[in-house]
Amino acid sequence: MNKAKSFIDYSKTVLSIRGLRKSFDDFHVLRGVDLDLFQGENLVVLGRSGTGKSVLIKIIAGLLKADEGTINVLSREVSRLTPRELDELRLKIGFSFQNSALYDSMTVRENLEFPLTRHIKSLSRAQVNQEVDSVLEAVGLAQTASQMPSQLSGGQRKRIGIARTLILKPKIMLYDEPTAGLDPITCIGINNLINEVQEKYHTSSIIITHDLTCAKMTGDRVVMLLEGQFGRQGTFEEVFDTQDERVKSFYDYNFTN
Repeated sequence: MNKAKSFIDYSKTVLSIRGLRKSFDDFHVLRGVDLDLFQGENLVVLGRSGTGKSVLIKIIAGLLKADEGTINVLSREVSRLTPRELDELRLKIGFSFQNSALYDSMTVRENLEFPLTRHIKSLSRAQVNQEVDSVLEAVGLAQTASQMPSQLSGGQRKRIGIARTLILKPKIMLYDEPTAGLDPITCIGINNLINEVQEKYHTSSIIITHDLTCAKMTGDRVVMLLEGQFGRQGTFEEVFDTQDERVKSFYDYNFTN
């Protein structure tokens, strides 16, 4: 686990999940998941491909519906919200997609303006420009504003995807495999950015990954999905201090010192 951060408040829960289940036909992906996310922390969810990591994050983001269980986000019970209330809540949750999900026909600036002008119609042009410039500066890519996504590297697209999520100032950030498909040096840059976002914006984040370097660098707390449930949780070192072959083999295969 990283050095203790003063802005993390483990007495305040911003997201709480109890008894979450999700199946696809006869394939039971999540089998009674319980999870808490605390204010200001980076929580890493580890697991092999197909263990339900992305399903979990899509349920939290409202992109999939759970079969059973309760989800409480920012003191709101999601299942009891009206469609309008649910839309308002979703604006407080930022989802950084694995593929960055940028619009190829828009410049970087237009990609960042789109969610802002769509959801906050009272902003002046000067205010929109200020917000765009601010998040571009935050992710270290102020010089790319007029570029098209096709002109960016994979790491730059990841950063712009994070910037587009940050522009609505979410309370909770959801990162889906933020280092997938990137070279090791670029991965380190993305991991550092996740920590910088946490420190600057005091976001509470769930980071879905199978990249153990990402988990070790970003996670204040780590949980591991095993057979549809969280079998291990704690610091990075605590999670892997076990003789459980399912965990040891995951470490041995993926982690490089």
